[in-house]
Amino acid sequence: MSLLSERPAPARLPVTALGPHFGAEIHGIDLGRLDDDEVLALREALVAYKVLFVRGQHGLDDAAQIEFGRRLGEVTVGHPVHDSGDVAPEVYALDSQDNGFADVWHTDVTFVRRPPAISVLRAVVLPPGGGDTSWADSQLAYESLSPGLRDFVDTLTAVHDGTREFGYYLAQRRGGRGNVWEGEVVTELTPVEHPVVRVHPESGRKGLFVNPGFTSHIVGVSEHESRGILDILYAHLTKPEHVVRHRWRPGDVALWDNRSTAHYANRDYGDRHRVMHRITLRGDTPAGPASVRR
Repeated sequence: MSLLSERPAPARLPVTALGPHFGAEIHGIDLGRLDDDEVLALREALVAYKVLFVRGQHGLDDAAQIEFGRRLGEVTVGHPVHDSGDVAPEVYALDSQDNGFADVWHTDVTFVRRPPAISVLRAVVLPPGGGDTSWADSQLAYESLSPGLRDFVDTLTAVHDGTREFGYYLAQRRGGRGNVWEGEVVTELTPVEHPVVRVHPESGRKGLFVNPGFTSHIVGVSEHESRGILDILYAHLTKPEHVVRHRWRPGDVALWDNRSTAHYANRDYGDRHRVMHRITLRGDTPAGPASVRR
């Protein structure tokens, strides 16, 4: 039986799968006008398909995007340290004219104890061509590893460090004072440890939980061994059969499960303008296979 046939069929939502394993489009819905059953079905579809694309949401502005997010879960501030300017505090504005690029494979904000569970991204300004975004299925990537390698990575822990991407920004652009995250003002980016393999809190499936954007090293091995292990996992995670790619149109919204995906935004549009607005929903502390078995 294929993974697709094992998925629960989300009630009342017109879902079109984009491939044999993950990713789907949902047609003919207005994210600002869903009833409670449809919101629940959307949340179930997101866990099953991991990334969902909804086109034609031209009436969705920042306020409606935030309100939609609140119906899915608890909306966080837009980012622990980034100041997105004249937008609501819940919005993280990625503006290509203000160095708002995401052209490295990453999972959102894994450098905190409780990384976001879900991200919702809305196209605001698009270049005439380019700027596609790709998502990788970390659960499929884990399941397609050889059994021996799966057993090995099940035991590993990795360090996630936000200073490489945001340390200078926090110190120089924000004067050492970031945003309020988890009830506290962020004044430093202390590295955190997460399991290399994360057990999804809703589906129970295992997935790789390392990413080139924020994972600095594997705990308990040499630097050379750490780099070798991570290089193997990154190359495997981003194999074409684990990836779905989205070509943005005006009015598009993408939702993804941050607990089971990584993503990458192409920076191939030169000096043309690209603006995306993202919100995130509060997550939980990642749990690995050992802690789940206890």
